Amino acid sequence: MTETNGYFQNDNEKELNIVNLPSLEAEAEKIIPKGGFGYIAGGSEDNWTLKANTEAFNHVQIVPHVLSDIEDPQTNTSIFGIDVKTPIMMTATAAQGLAHAKGEMDTAKGIAKAGALMEQSTYSSTSIADTMAAGNGAPQFFQLYMSKDWTFNESLLKEAKQAGAKAIVLTADATVDGYRESDIINDFQFPTPMANLTKFSEGDGEGKGIGEIYAAAAQKISPKDIQRIKDIAGLPVIVKGVQSPEDALLAIGAGADVIQVSNHGGRQLNGGPASFDVLSDVAKAVNHRVPIIFDSGVRRGSHVFKALASGADMVAMGRPVIYGLALGGADGVYSVVEHLNDEFKTIMQLAGTKTIEDVKHAKLLKK
Repeated sequence: MTETNGYFQNDNEKELNIVNLPSLEAEAEKIIPKGGFGYIAGGSEDNWTLKANTEAFNHVQIVPHVLSDIEDPQTNTSIFGIDVKTPIMMTATAAQGLAHAKGEMDTAKGIAKAGALMEQSTYSSTSIADTMAAGNGAPQFFQLYMSKDWTFNESLLKEAKQAGAKAIVLTADATVDGYRESDIINDFQFPTPMANLTKFSEGDGEGKGIGEIYAAAAQKISPKDIQRIKDIAGLPVIVKGVQSPEDALLAIGAGADVIQVSNHGGRQLNGGPASFDVLSDVAKAVNHRVPIIFDSGVRRGSHVFKALASGADMVAMGRPVIYGLALGGADGVYSVVEHLNDEFKTIMQLAGTKTIEDVKHAKLLKK
């Protein structure tokens, strides 16, 4: 264990023997301090939308196909010219030092080893450059929590570009934080610094609650901000937090290069729809004009399959990766992605699909 300001962080480095991803949460809870675990695992209010995210995958069924004359399904794919070994990726998740002493740097190593994509957060425990370097050249996106202070925004965007980020993720659904009861009950304050905030006057995040962090965030985000970010960074912009066809079309019309269908893992608008339940309608509206990343509630290989068959091009997860990080560092992260990818390949085989394109054209039954 490593101690930082009285907060104990696991520093294990080991591959994990995983039966399934849902089981990792209880194991991680044993080693992540209570406040940190509540922040990572909790949703907003009574967690209704958080729970619905995973349950929603049961609203459709995969049709098995036999006599399909295939073996060894291939999971390699690409997104705007970036080749990856799997459509499974890591969504932006803040303050990973709460789970492990090496935080985002170990996540970057594990994701890179798995041949996958990673989004790193503005509110990371480690800096943009250090997280990028830890991935040893593997592709990463930088997620911007837009601040009221455009000097701050510009600094982060330019740093991300210089460090080698392949795209900027504009998180549009977090202008205020959801009502997260676990943080209130635990009186949670961030015990470890947020590296990207240390050079600015609002401080480093240490000793602050999530509400104070969000107080510096921009509450007014408009379509014109997409182009402003593109002009500064010179990179594609992914708009994250889209949950309706109308917003997807609005973002594309304003210059978005990718749509990320997400409800922030049930951490924002409780009572809103499960992310998967809106995916197919958003995909129909987008109609292949730009790629779609999907996240929220992904725990099984069948979930990955269903998301791709419903219009996603990439499928992202957050909490399971963080639990793997907590339990085994970089090797634990690698184990999580590999396990989910193995589950996914099994589903591909049984559904009679050889490639990711085959999966995208698979038909699902609605209950």
